[in-house]
Amino acid sequence: MQMGLDFELVEEYVAGVDEVGRGPLCGPVVTAAVILDPARPILGLNDSKKLSQARREALYDEIREKALSWHIARAEVVEIDTLNILHATMLAMQRAVEGLHITPRRALIDGNRCPRLAMPASAVVQGDSKVPAIAAASILAKVSRDREMAEMELAYPGYGIGGHKGYPTPVHLEALARLGATPIHRQSFAPVRAALEARGGLITLAALPA
Repeated sequence: MQMGLDFELVEEYVAGVDEVGRGPLCGPVVTAAVILDPARPILGLNDSKKLSQARREALYDEIREKALSWHIARAEVVEIDTLNILHATMLAMQRAVEGLHITPRRALIDGNRCPRLAMPASAVVQGDSKVPAIAAASILAKVSRDREMAEMELAYPGYGIGGHKGYPTPVHLEALARLGATPIHRQSFAPVRAALEARGGLITLAALPA
């Protein structure tokens, strides 16, 4: 059984921030920011990738119930293609923190880069396996994105999106070559661009949201 992180490591009014979906060929990058309540322990928090789907789903509800504040944000495919995936991820992280109804005194960001924020921020490499608030953010982001990808499976059948969640698996790459790209595919990613060019050109990008 996977052990969770020590909840006593929770710091007051510190937001954990994480993202899901930098690597997929389709769909948004989803981020979350969470300020945990030291007085309301949540057992079993860990990197979302180390948890079963059932455990993630249960923790998703518990985090939303017990956290002092949480917010899930995103950057859309058109933003990823326009800004590039790194800058789109930073934008989505900014949106997650700015969406909190409590302003944290500082933010801890999973990875090695920090977005521009109004409060001090520190990057924590593999933070989702070290910091409870970042682990909580990783769970909210992953469950939210996985649910959306299950819906996209229904909207765009034949690609297996509900299974691979947009990642470049052999099943996804084969379907992309056979069926072409959909409007939710990231045109700036090489396999998608190749599939589009093989069919005569790119899909026109929609205007960025205001």
